[in-house]
Amino acid sequence: MIALLDTNAYTALMRGEESILDALTQAHQILMSCVVVGELEYGFCHGLRYDDNRARLEEWLAEPYVDFLTLTRDTTIRYGAISADLRGTGQKIPTNDAWIAAHATEHRATVWTRDRHFDRIAGVQVRGW
Repeated sequence: MIALLDTNAYTALMRGEESILDALTQAHQILMSCVVVGELEYGFCHGLRYDDNRARLEEWLAEPYVDFLTLTRDTTIRYGAISADLRGTGQKIPTNDAWIAAHATEHRATVWTRDRHFDRIAGVQVRGW
């Protein structure tokens, strides 16, 4: 399984939540979207431990089993389709989560999250912990 971590999954992992640590042993690849990393950076700017949190993130991204995803043309096409589908059905999700879903479909990854609105997106597999 390919796991794409949402912001709350990364946070749970860094807090040492056993349930996500155990569950991630099933993944053969872990992906981090640039969108998630941007959300984390934003959060770090509002916290009291910016340097510590930033260093920990850099260490995580340097792990050989973690791949950092940037936006590609394919990502943008998928984002547009996901957003249009949601709007067409009158459903809304946060814009960043549509980008994360686009990355998930592009890389055939399962989004690890506690956010249920990912369930509204056709073609996106979701896993909690």
